[in-house]
Amino acid sequence: MNTADRYAAYLLSNYGAPALTLVKGHGACVTDDAGKTYLDFCTGIAVNALGHAHPVWVRRVQEQAATLAHVSNLFRNEPQSLLAEKIVQKAGPGRMLFCNSGAEANEALLKLARLHGKRRNGGVEGVVTKVVVAANAFHGRTYGSMSATPQEKIQGGFRPMLDGFATGRINDLASFEALVDERTAAVLVEPLQGEGGLTVAQTEFLHGLRALCDRRGALLMFDEIQAGMGRTGKWFGHQISGVRADAFSMAKGLGGGFPIGAIWVAKGNDDLFTPGSHGTTFGGNPLACAAALAVFEVIESEGLLEKIAAYAPAWRAALASTAAARPDIIKEVRGVGYMTGLALTDAPAAFVAALREAGLLVAPAGDNVVRLLPPLNATQAELAESAAIVDRVARAMPAAPAK
Repeated sequence: MNTADRYAAYLLSNYGAPALTLVKGHGACVTDDAGKTYLDFCTGIAVNALGHAHPVWVRRVQEQAATLAHVSNLFRNEPQSLLAEKIVQKAGPGRMLFCNSGAEANEALLKLARLHGKRRNGGVEGVVTKVVVAANAFHGRTYGSMSATPQEKIQGGFRPMLDGFATGRINDLASFEALVDERTAAVLVEPLQGEGGLTVAQTEFLHGLRALCDRRGALLMFDEIQAGMGRTGKWFGHQISGVRADAFSMAKGLGGGFPIGAIWVAKGNDDLFTPGSHGTTFGGNPLACAAALAVFEVIESEGLLEKIAAYAPAWRAALASTAAARPDIIKEVRGVGYMTGLALTDAPAAFVAALREAGLLVAPAGDNVVRLLPPLNATQAELAESAAIVDRVARAMPAAPAK
């Protein structure tokens, strides 16, 4: 029985039938079980920030695994303290809570919002509880994060959702002003929607949300799970706008392939969690924190944020040139930096499959978007190769039928 057969026999079908069996990776490339090599611009859906098997990351994980892998949060461990210090240096004054995934990080944000609402209401809980989110948001698949994700494909089949969520429209401040009231504990948005289709939250909109939350006494919380860890060219996506956050979540690229999530909470709200109010067995264990510290180490030592700023414009311009040549296939290029999407005129499945056949792995998003998520250390040649593959595939696609 091969790997595909074992998947069919022993795994639930929630992921459908994966197209490939990948067996190894190096740098920006992966190889399947038939020996074919692909340029990996899916990167585990924005997880493999350093690509595959980066020697520094591998060495740091090996060293920590051979020293101390897990101790629980009943005891301190040095890597967790070092990682907390590192993130706070990048995010601003505040404190950290570590967990295992993006969904868990967003659950922690939702609990933070409830605690904030209780304090704002004089210690009475259950009144100031509303969280306002954006249409097409994606915050996770656990019950709290799923309830904060107003998409039928996520919520369908699992109702009733948790109460207390309202939905505005990204970049439409008036829609949020109509919803944020005296019972609102927080606003939660992605600075750059990932799964929702690579829509960028405009600077004016985010500053408007900041002012709105200040007026109403609500927290402004950002989901940085996909846009964080340098993918936009800034450490965190909201830093492009310069807006001040009260709290934000992170995961995906934080561990460079090792599962870890976290939230940063600004000074003034970092006392809301008290002993016993939240916890996790594995969160912040030494092995996960060592992996994350290695990601920071490489981003800084190799100047990757500066390289993204230098390399992304030409790469995105090449993609835009293809879009201009085939507007019947590609409507526009969206996103920021290395979180880039091609908005198609049709569903993305056929285009994703054609790119895969041509040697480029990408991820779909929303109803009609293809995400290109290169490793942060992708070379100029690899970026150019990806753009060339997109161009060849797009030009070879049959003309889209008139609508």
